[in-house]
Amino acid sequence: MTIVQRSETSRKHHKPHLEARLGKCFDPDELQVTDSLLRQLVGRRVSWSHYPSVFMVEQLEEMEEERHRGARHHQKHSCPSLNHHHPHSTGMGNVGTRSISPWTYRIDEDETRYPEKLAFAECLCTGCIDTRTGMESPNLNSVVLEQTMMVLRKKPCSKNKLSYTFEVDYIKVPVGCTCVLPKAKYFLNS
Repeated sequence: MTIVQRSETSRKHHKPHLEARLGKCFDPDELQVTDSLLRQLVGRRVSWSHYPSVFMVEQLEEMEEERHRGARHHQKHSCPSLNHHHPHSTGMGNVGTRSISPWTYRIDEDETRYPEKLAFAECLCTGCIDTRTGMESPNLNSVVLEQTMMVLRKKPCSKNKLSYTFEVDYIKVPVGCTCVLPKAKYFLNS
Protein backbone atom coordinates (compact mmCIF):
# COMPACT_ATOMS: atom_id res chain seq x y z
CA MET A 1 0.00 0.00 0.00
CA THR A 2 1.99 2.93 -1.21
CA ILE A 3 0.49 6.25 -0.32
CA VAL A 4 1.93 9.08 -2.36
CA GLN A 5 0.92 12.71 -2.33
CA ARG A 6 0.07 13.70 -5.91
CA SER A 7 -0.37 17.43 -6.22
CA GLU A 8 0.27 20.77 -4.58
CA THR A 9 -3.29 20.62 -3.24
CA SER A 10 -2.58 17.17 -1.81
CA ARG A 11 0.62 18.40 -0.14
CA LYS A 12 -1.35 20.97 1.83
CA HIS A 13 -3.38 18.12 3.32
CA HIS A 14 -0.35 15.86 3.89
CA LYS A 15 -0.23 14.08 7.23
CA PRO A 16 3.10 12.69 8.55
CA HIS A 17 1.49 9.39 9.62
CA LEU A 18 0.90 8.53 5.94
CA GLU A 19 4.65 8.05 5.44
CA ALA A 20 4.63 5.07 7.84
CA ARG A 21 2.24 3.18 5.56
CA LEU A 22 4.37 3.27 2.41
CA GLY A 23 5.35 0.08 0.61
CA LYS A 24 2.41 -2.37 1.00
CA CYS A 25 1.01 -3.98 -2.12
CA PHE A 26 -2.32 -5.80 -2.40
CA ASP A 27 -3.13 -8.85 -4.52
CA PRO A 28 -6.29 -8.51 -6.64
CA ASP A 29 -8.22 -10.77 -4.22
CA GLU A 30 -7.39 -8.36 -1.35
CA LEU A 31 -8.77 -5.29 -3.13
CA GLN A 32 -12.18 -5.25 -1.45
CA VAL A 33 -12.05 -1.80 0.13
CA THR A 34 -13.59 -1.87 3.61
CA ASP A 35 -13.67 0.57 6.50
CA SER A 36 -10.87 -1.32 8.28
CA LEU A 37 -8.69 -1.23 5.14
CA LEU A 38 -9.36 2.50 4.83
CA ARG A 39 -8.20 3.02 8.43
CA GLN A 40 -5.03 1.05 7.62
CA LEU A 41 -4.41 3.12 4.50
CA VAL A 42 -4.94 6.61 5.86
CA GLY A 43 -4.56 6.02 9.59
CA ARG A 44 -7.82 7.58 10.67
CA ARG A 45 -11.51 7.00 10.46
CA VAL A 46 -12.55 7.92 6.94
CA SER A 47 -16.18 8.03 6.00
CA TRP A 48 -17.33 8.86 2.51
CA SER A 49 -20.95 8.42 3.55
CA HIS A 50 -21.30 12.11 4.43
CA TYR A 51 -20.51 13.12 0.84
CA PRO A 52 -23.70 13.49 -1.22
CA SER A 53 -21.68 12.41 -4.27
CA VAL A 54 -21.28 8.99 -2.64
CA PHE A 55 -24.63 8.28 -1.02
CA MET A 56 -26.61 9.56 -4.04
CA VAL A 57 -25.13 6.90 -6.36
CA GLU A 58 -27.47 4.21 -5.02
CA GLN A 59 -30.51 6.49 -5.48
CA LEU A 60 -29.44 7.35 -9.04
CA GLU A 61 -28.94 3.68 -9.89
CA GLU A 62 -32.42 2.85 -8.54
CA MET A 63 -33.95 5.66 -10.61
CA GLU A 64 -32.15 4.38 -13.71
CA GLU A 65 -33.47 0.85 -13.05
CA GLU A 66 -37.01 2.19 -12.75
CA ARG A 67 -36.60 4.03 -16.06
CA HIS A 68 -35.46 0.83 -17.76
CA ARG A 69 -38.34 -1.16 -16.25
CA GLY A 70 -40.79 1.47 -17.50
CA ALA A 71 -39.28 1.04 -20.99
CA ARG A 72 -38.54 4.75 -21.23
CA HIS A 73 -35.55 5.71 -23.25
CA HIS A 74 -32.83 7.89 -21.80
CA GLN A 75 -34.00 11.45 -22.08
CA LYS A 76 -31.54 14.17 -22.90
CA HIS A 77 -31.70 16.78 -20.17
CA SER A 78 -32.36 20.31 -21.32
CA CYS A 79 -32.91 23.67 -19.69
CA PRO A 80 -36.44 23.67 -18.26
CA SER A 81 -38.80 26.61 -18.22
CA LEU A 82 -40.21 27.78 -14.89
CA ASN A 83 -43.84 26.76 -14.66
CA HIS A 84 -45.49 28.10 -11.50
CA HIS A 85 -48.06 25.27 -11.63
CA HIS A 86 -45.40 22.55 -11.92
CA PRO A 87 -44.71 20.61 -8.66
CA HIS A 88 -40.94 21.15 -9.00
CA SER A 89 -41.29 24.92 -8.97
CA THR A 90 -43.65 25.02 -5.97
CA GLY A 91 -41.32 23.36 -3.47
CA MET A 92 -42.22 19.73 -4.16
CA GLY A 93 -39.12 18.84 -6.21
CA ASN A 94 -35.50 18.61 -5.14
CA VAL A 95 -33.25 21.67 -4.87
CA GLY A 96 -31.63 21.00 -8.25
CA THR A 97 -34.93 21.13 -10.12
CA ARG A 98 -36.29 24.15 -8.17
CA SER A 99 -33.14 26.24 -8.69
CA ILE A 100 -32.95 29.10 -11.20
CA SER A 101 -29.70 27.38 -12.19
CA PRO A 102 -31.12 23.84 -12.36
CA TRP A 103 -28.96 20.74 -12.43
CA THR A 104 -29.18 17.00 -12.65
CA TYR A 105 -26.80 14.24 -11.64
CA ARG A 106 -24.98 11.55 -13.56
CA ILE A 107 -22.87 8.70 -12.25
CA ASP A 108 -19.16 9.11 -12.93
CA GLU A 109 -17.30 5.78 -12.92
CA ASP A 110 -13.54 5.40 -12.56
CA GLU A 111 -12.12 1.91 -11.92
CA THR A 112 -8.84 3.40 -10.67
CA ARG A 113 -10.59 5.44 -7.96
CA TYR A 114 -12.19 4.53 -4.66
CA PRO A 115 -15.06 5.23 -4.43
CA GLU A 116 -15.39 4.00 -8.03
CA LYS A 117 -18.78 5.64 -8.55
CA LEU A 118 -19.61 9.24 -7.69
CA ALA A 119 -22.62 11.41 -8.48
CA PHE A 120 -21.51 14.44 -10.51
CA ALA A 121 -23.81 17.45 -10.95
CA GLU A 122 -24.35 18.84 -14.45
CA CYS A 123 -25.94 22.24 -15.11
CA LEU A 124 -29.02 22.02 -17.34
CA CYS A 125 -28.76 25.61 -18.59
CA THR A 126 -25.97 27.84 -19.83
CA GLY A 127 -27.89 30.88 -18.58
CA CYS A 128 -30.25 31.07 -15.61
CA ILE A 129 -34.04 30.97 -15.37
CA ASP A 130 -35.57 34.45 -15.21
CA THR A 131 -38.21 34.31 -12.47
CA ARG A 132 -40.37 36.92 -14.24
CA THR A 133 -40.56 35.18 -17.62
CA GLY A 134 -39.89 31.60 -16.54
CA MET A 135 -37.46 31.24 -19.44
CA GLU A 136 -33.69 30.93 -19.66
CA SER A 137 -31.89 34.27 -19.76
CA PRO A 138 -28.32 34.91 -20.93
CA ASN A 139 -27.96 37.80 -18.42
CA LEU A 140 -26.55 35.33 -15.89
CA ASN A 141 -24.45 32.17 -16.31
CA SER A 142 -24.99 28.79 -14.68
CA VAL A 143 -21.74 27.43 -13.24
CA VAL A 144 -20.87 24.26 -11.37
CA LEU A 145 -20.12 24.34 -7.64
CA GLU A 146 -17.36 21.91 -6.63
CA GLN A 147 -16.40 20.17 -3.41
CA THR A 148 -12.87 18.91 -2.80
CA MET A 149 -12.93 15.25 -1.83
CA MET A 150 -10.25 12.80 -0.79
CA VAL A 151 -10.23 9.59 -2.85
CA LEU A 152 -7.88 6.65 -3.17
CA ARG A 153 -6.20 5.85 -6.50
CA LYS A 154 -5.44 2.24 -7.37
CA LYS A 155 -2.06 1.89 -9.11
CA PRO A 156 -0.01 -1.13 -10.23
CA CYS A 157 2.61 -1.92 -7.61
CA SER A 158 6.19 -1.23 -8.71
CA LYS A 159 7.41 -4.48 -7.09
CA ASN A 160 4.79 -6.74 -8.67
CA LYS A 161 2.70 -5.54 -11.63
CA LEU A 162 -0.07 -8.04 -10.73
CA SER A 163 -0.52 -6.36 -7.33
CA TYR A 164 -1.89 -2.93 -6.57
CA THR A 165 -1.17 -0.07 -4.24
CA PHE A 166 -3.23 2.96 -3.29
CA GLU A 167 -2.38 6.63 -3.18
CA VAL A 168 -4.31 9.49 -1.67
CA ASP A 169 -5.66 12.02 -4.15
CA TYR A 170 -7.90 15.06 -3.84
CA ILE A 171 -10.40 15.69 -6.62
CA LYS A 172 -13.00 18.38 -7.28
CA VAL A 173 -16.49 16.91 -7.47
CA PRO A 174 -19.32 18.93 -9.07
CA VAL A 175 -22.11 19.04 -6.45
CA GLY A 176 -24.57 21.62 -7.78
CA CYS A 177 -24.96 24.76 -9.90
CA THR A 178 -25.41 28.43 -9.18
CA CYS A 179 -25.95 31.66 -11.11
CA VAL A 180 -23.16 34.21 -11.61
CA LEU A 181 -22.68 37.36 -13.63
CA PRO A 182 -21.07 36.67 -17.01
CA LYS A 183 -17.32 37.39 -16.86
CA ALA A 184 -17.36 39.99 -19.66
CA LYS A 185 -20.33 41.81 -18.14
CA TYR A 186 -18.74 41.74 -14.66
CA PHE A 187 -15.47 43.23 -15.90
CA LEU A 188 -17.21 45.92 -17.96
CA ASN A 189 -19.08 47.15 -14.86
CA SER A 190 -16.06 47.04 -12.49
